[in-house]
Amino acid sequence: MIALVRFVLHGYVRSSRVLYALVPALLLVLVVLTQGPSGPDGLRLATGGLGDVPAFLFPLWAWTARTLIDTQPDGQRDLAALAVRRRHVADLAAALLANLVLGVLVLVVPMAQARNAGVPVPVMLTGLGLAALACAAATALGAWTARVMIPSPAAGLVSLLGLLTAAVLLGLGPLRRLAVPLLAWEKAAHDGTEAFTHAFPGIALHLVLWTAAVAGSYLVAVRTRP
Repeated sequence: MIALVRFVLHGYVRSSRVLYALVPALLLVLVVLTQGPSGPDGLRLATGGLGDVPAFLFPLWAWTARTLIDTQPDGQRDLAALAVRRRHVADLAAALLANLVLGVLVLVVPMAQARNAGVPVPVMLTGLGLAALACAAATALGAWTARVMIPSPAAGLVSLLGLLTAAVLLGLGPLRRLAVPLLAWEKAAHDGTEAFTHAFPGIALHLVLWTAAVAGSYLVAVRTRP
């Protein structure tokens, strides 16, 4: 399994498909994140940034998972299928690792800004934990729109946009338990350090359960497809 994950990631990097994710991530850092928090509200703004970054990255993580799984060459896909029966688990793991690396590259700037603004270390660790859990949730969501599930590229893209929108907007109504708690973590982060750390356990549990349900149903569904 580990060898197959490395094989998938190696093909993703060598084919330059990794640029699909790196270019938007670099633009996000250069255009949005280089303006660090300042002034009397610097601490609160820096804490809010720890919630903003996973929110900004969520659609990019979902897109990256889709492209990594979706654009594998047919030869690589066939070879993986012959090598390991659980290749879909390897695809999901490879997408998660790629997204985690992407998240680390983007989070360097806001973490440095948070440290300079005097954000306590436990709050910064909370931000890292939130980013990791949001990354896993976005990866599971993006996998549902890959070619293995939706053969048409156009339909897959439309489905990705629709699922991203639904995953957020459900949080505004009575079905918020079915939504990604993006709005909840944004509010908690912008309410200050104490509100952020106090809200994190509930948000983390929500993300873990949501990700487990989405990833598990994906793995079950993909095995039933021809």
